[in-house]
Amino acid sequence: MSANHLPNTDSIHELAKFWDTHDLTDFEGELEEVKEPVFERHAAITVPLQPSEAEAIHAMAKSKGLADTELVREWVLEKIRAT
Repeated sequence: MSANHLPNTDSIHELAKFWDTHDLTDFEGELEEVKEPVFERHAAITVPLQPSEAEAIHAMAKSKGLADTELVREWVLEKIRAT
């Protein structure tokens, strides 16, 4: 990576290494305004559950080798596809 040009990479590690040793103000001529979001954010929905319900989900997810949130997401996507 040249010290005179912005890196052309998607590697978060390369970008972090580059910006650890460079200053943004040195590249003002290469910057452009981005009007659309660069990173998509996921929507989050909170579902109130009784402790016993949360424990049941946790046990089911664990038996499948999944995180609780992954299992619940699978269920929601199944329901969406079925409609």
